Amino acid sequence: MRRALPRIAQITLAALWAVPLTAQAGDSVPRDTLPPQDTLATVPAPPPPPTPEQERFREGLRTAGRGVAQLRSGVGQVRRAGAGADTSAQRRAAQTLSGLCTAARDFLSRGRAGMQPTAFEDTVRLKARRLTGQVDSLVKYMPTCAASARGQPHAVSAELEAKLKSYDSALRDFQAAAGKN
Repeated sequence: MRRALPRIAQITLAALWAVPLTAQAGDSVPRDTLPPQDTLATVPAPPPPPTPEQERFREGLRTAGRGVAQLRSGVGQVRRAGAGADTSAQRRAAQTLSGLCTAARDFLSRGRAGMQPTAFEDTVRLKARRLTGQVDSLVKYMPTCAASARGQPHAVSAELEAKLKSYDSALRDFQAAAGKN
């Protein structure tokens, strides 16, 4: 007793039989269809894995970045509160900025401890040194920020924005240079 194939299997088999075979066993591909050897793209070698010192630097940078994020949050709150006429919101934003400066100092200091520019070589080392200098500048400014933010939140916020722009520039340069490693 023969069993009939399901309809889908019949269609699939019919489609396979209908496809003409262009190359039979033993046939070779004509030479004019192959690209010339000099036009084949070469794949660059992957960069070497980061050293433990470089990993420590990047981990420290990640920790310092958390402090920078806190500072950005405080600056944003002061800016938004300053746009309105609500003095209690301005006072709360100033207090928040003061507290965030204190908290950010801890993250920045802890992160900076692991950021040794000597983990890199040549140009990347110079960029890493500039970046650590910007982190040091932020750490140094944090006591002033915490003490002055309640009385002069807009002045402190403007100063922080300038320092954060310098940090962003140094970070961008470092990331561009380190992307090669």
